[in-house]
Amino acid sequence: MTRVLVTGSTGFVGRVLCGVLAQSNYVVRAALRSDCARLDYFSEKVLVGDITSTTDWSSALHGVDAVIHAAARVHVLHDMGASEALYAEVNERGTMRLASAAAHAGVRRFIFLSSVKVNGEETTGRAYSATDEPHPCDAYARSKWRGEKCLQEIAATTSMETVIVRPPLVYGPGVKANFLRLLRWVDKERPLPLGAIDNSRSLVSVWNLCDLLAHLLKHPAAPGRTWMVSDGDDVSTPDLIRHIARAMGRRTRLLPVPAVLLRLLGGLAGRGAEVARLCGSLQIDLTRTREELGWSPPVTLDEALARTVEWYLCESKSGRS
Repeated sequence: MTRVLVTGSTGFVGRVLCGVLAQSNYVVRAALRSDCARLDYFSEKVLVGDITSTTDWSSALHGVDAVIHAAARVHVLHDMGASEALYAEVNERGTMRLASAAAHAGVRRFIFLSSVKVNGEETTGRAYSATDEPHPCDAYARSKWRGEKCLQEIAATTSMETVIVRPPLVYGPGVKANFLRLLRWVDKERPLPLGAIDNSRSLVSVWNLCDLLAHLLKHPAAPGRTWMVSDGDDVSTPDLIRHIARAMGRRTRLLPVPAVLLRLLGGLAGRGAEVARLCGSLQIDLTRTREELGWSPPVTLDEALARTVEWYLCESKSGRS
């Protein structure tokens, strides 16, 4: 059986990914920071500590056929203490350390979970594709871009196959930040000044992302390429709110405030980036992923949002969300 090492295995994406791989009869080895996880959604576990430029991967990679590197120092809005160096240590140099060790250990294929933020923050008229010139705008995006380049350099001098995946915002059970805040707003039926927003954003549910990652483990066209992923059903911010409200059985209260005014007020309040994500467009071109990998998102936007809402309501009742 094929053994897959998964980093970030206890995280938002990693938990679902390990379950998907286990159901597909892979032997799943979880790389853990600490011994706090039960063996309920992976087959094996190994302690590696923090992922940095000095992490010892020798035991973790023994007998491993493939690696899915989903762990990262994640982007957090208003994280003023997160310097360029902190992101680089984990997402760039930590990735290089793991990939170098994997190539030395004879790993066949290495999949790196990057981000569409490598492409940029906003689209105007044309969706992002994997062949576009990268335009990372913050420390997180730059660290992911340099992590991609480290991986490509290692692939050029070894026999290890490398695959890069750039997702947009990922949602599902355990989602945090803006998406969780939006769920709370809709749940409370708050009036939202977003009715005049006319944008289009690509999202990807954790189930569709993990399905593609599993698909990339074995597809012959995957190596040496960068792949875009989304739900394949772009949505405006007002329509996303309506979808969520319908799944919750809540009323929508959308006020038609002009986007230019929202951006101005957001900037004055120190929340310009947050407001930009609500008002601006960010679209992904899924054409090459569909045609060259023969892959389509198995879970619809409505179904994925309904599952996410079900999780949120359950957590709300228990007081955990």
